[in-house]
Amino acid sequence: MKMVTAIIKPFKLDDVREALSEIGVQGLTVSEVKGFGRQKGHTELYRGAEYTVDFLPKTKLELAIDDDLLDVTIEAITATANTGKIGDGKIFITNLEQAVRIRTGDSGSQAL
Repeated sequence: MKMVTAIIKPFKLDDVREALSEIGVQGLTVSEVKGFGRQKGHTELYRGAEYTVDFLPKTKLELAIDDDLLDVTIEAITATANTGKIGDGKIFITNLEQAVRIRTGDSGSQAL
């Protein structure tokens, strides 16, 4: 099992969710986060004053998946979240040792 964490632009969330549903990913956790990478923020003008926005709004997706879905999951996220511009995001994959469904007590792949 793998834990896939993806940081994407907020307006791409619905497209990514639909693409993941089509390939059989059943569960997804979404968080609104702020951060920066190579973008390093930007400056904006508000009521005549210029100020720097250091942290940009992003959407964080977390999904626990079986190993056999990993490649298609990465493909789906990459294809749908890509705008071709800086700040499209990143995908992180970590090993998931155990998963337990609280309601039934199922563990491992059955819990996903």
